[in-house]
Amino acid sequence: MSLELKQVAIGLAHRPLFEPVSLTVAAGKVFSLMGPSGCGKSTLLSFVAGTLGEQFDARGDILLDGQPLQGVPVEKRRVGILFQDPLLFPHMTVLENMMFAAPAGAQAGKKQKAQAALESIGLQQCAGYYPRQLSGGQAARVSLLRTLAAEPCALLLDEPFSKLDRETRAHFRALVFTTIAQRNIPAILVTHDEDDIADRNRVLHLTHQTVHS
Repeated sequence: MSLELKQVAIGLAHRPLFEPVSLTVAAGKVFSLMGPSGCGKSTLLSFVAGTLGEQFDARGDILLDGQPLQGVPVEKRRVGILFQDPLLFPHMTVLENMMFAAPAGAQAGKKQKAQAALESIGLQQCAGYYPRQLSGGQAARVSLLRTLAAEPCALLLDEPFSKLDRETRAHFRALVFTTIAQRNIPAILVTHDEDDIADRNRVLHLTHQTVHS
């Protein structure tokens, strides 16, 4: 399983956000995108995820396991994404959040998988909690588990570590990178922090533009 971008370019009001991007991310690896705010990093992730706004012009190819993603609906792309904020549903418990994201199937099976996932990272005691009852680190880990519950074939990371304190950030970052390797799925990470880079040989710096991402 690999994720490949071929000559991907995005513009707004006929102004390019960055030079055409070509990269290949192998299964279990993390490719990092860096650059100042406004250079189009998050916009590029939106294009891969299939959520790019109509105001943008985009061209180029996205291939997941050799299959093109253009034209594939968001819900069928099997591309997961983590943001700066956990974005958990506040009216649902932790367990309900995770079950909601899981593929269609028997409720009992989804509940069992969700409970096992929470136990695997030591959060089984939080199953009945609501998001407001979680610490920042706990919410981040639940957000990761919820994203993985959908069984994505690729993962996009839009600065998911940026709002955590230094120690929590380091632990969560290690968990995310280890999980990606264990799941053997490709991932693209957007970050401003050099410490977040998983592999110094897999980094692309986008040039700054005046249009905000």
